[in-house]
Amino acid sequence: MNVEHKPINHEDDRGIIRDIIAGTAVDSVSLITCAKGSVRANHYHKETTQYTYIISGRFTYACQVEGGPVETREVAEGDITKSLPGERHAFKALENSVLLQLSHGPRQGMDYEKDTYRLDTPILT
Repeated sequence: MNVEHKPINHEDDRGIIRDIIAGTAVDSVSLITCAKGSVRANHYHKETTQYTYIISGRFTYACQVEGGPVETREVAEGDITKSLPGERHAFKALENSVLLQLSHGPRQGMDYEKDTYRLDTPILT
């Protein structure tokens, strides 16, 4: 499970700067809202690395490498998850929440479904 809390890089009387990703190629950025209790993902990607940054709210995050145990962890504002190709992943909103999805690979725009493989048995409900 790859979860990191992103530190504030700079803060002054104007506000803060927090680098979400640095030195990493990104092909798409998506803003996703989630109603409390909703479940997102329950899928994997064969070629895409997916980063999910929590802008606001809290989630239960689940991930699983095929054949391995399902790991879960609570993630909240300022946390980022990294789902590598082949890693099954899912999020359940514990409150109304907002995510920033950053992807590197073919899963983007109108081609979202071309590298999204839904799980027959969800890892999070």
